[in-house]
Amino acid sequence: MKLSDVMSAADLAIYAEVGLVLFLAAFVGVVVRVLWPGHDDDFDQALMIPFTEKPARSSEEQSPFFKPTQAEKKGAAGK
Repeated sequence: MKLSDVMSAADLAIYAEVGLVLFLAAFVGVVVRVLWPGHDDDFDQALMIPFTEKPARSSEEQSPFFKPTQAEKKGAAGK
């Protein structure tokens, strides 16, 4: 019995098919999210980020795990 006989009998093609289905589902999910009505304001705001002087959202709002250091707190209080 050769290794090629064992591998061909293992029917490993299912992994490629499962991967294809998962990729297709993720792709469809992204397309639906992008084309769903009501997200125009979010996209317009994101489009203008390079042209704004300050960020649209503060860093605290961007990351729920953001905890400013003492120096950052003092710097923000001094402004």
